[in-house]
Amino acid sequence: MAPVNGVQAAGQAPPTGPGRPASPRRWLPCVAAATVAWAVLLAALTWTSVRNDPPTVREQRTLTEAGPVVDRAVGVLVAAAGDTAVLTPPEVDRGCRVTPFADGAELSRGVDVFVATGGEATLLERVADRLPADWRAGVRVTSDGPRLRADAGEFVTVSGGVAGDGRVRLMVDTGCRPVGDGYDVPAADAAGAEADALGEALRALGAPAGQAPGRVVTAPCPGGGAARSVRSAGVPAPASPAAALAPVTRLPVLDDPQAYAYRRGPVTVVADLSGDLVVVSVTTGCPA
Repeated sequence: MAPVNGVQAAGQAPPTGPGRPASPRRWLPCVAAATVAWAVLLAALTWTSVRNDPPTVREQRTLTEAGPVVDRAVGVLVAAAGDTAVLTPPEVDRGCRVTPFADGAELSRGVDVFVATGGEATLLERVADRLPADWRAGVRVTSDGPRLRADAGEFVTVSGGVAGDGRVRLMVDTGCRPVGDGYDVPAADAAGAEADALGEALRALGAPAGQAPGRVVTAPCPGGGAARSVRSAGVPAPASPAAALAPVTRLPVLDDPQAYAYRRGPVTVVADLSGDLVVVSVTTGCPA
């Protein structure tokens, strides 16, 4: 039936000849199918690239590949920081997203450095000056105080700042990246000289007998060998921790209200006095 005065009769579909576009409902399924196909292709290309192409960004280097870079960077920091550097345990934080299609994890490692209160900025400058030239290390003043920034390579970042009176914290961080086979924690023998010095210090502070040394944390030194730290649980503070430790002190390197440190043969003993409990750490460091 022909239209009357340009109005289509009821029940009649409009013509779709050359002069009239097709209904959108006819091509929407095609667009949806093409979008899904493109998303699948993009995901497949991303997966193939991550597995087979040479890495060009952080997200293509796994935690397994970045782990040794982080460990070496920690050893460099210990050598640059000096006697009162203490290694802290590595931390792996899972749950970040590398891409919309892949989970990842972030590895961070730290070094706490104890100094006389007021000397934190000077220490950060000294550490920055001692780091390798290609790390492009520098210290700038921010609203949060002096901050150290450096690049250890392979998209591993180094940072540092004031963690409290008389304490600087240096951090090495991978950012979020594929897990790979996971992070391989550097192997460490049981504490030897560190455990002996730790036990001696704890006894001098009046800690209960038989307190076992904590976990040994280690990192390779730039010139060979390894830095090692052992940390105690907190013990009640005597009236004067420095006086209590005086009988076992061989060579004092720091005497501050926030920390007391001394040399004991090849190791350095640091008593952190900043909290309600005294925490003792013993470290075999790296030569500068």
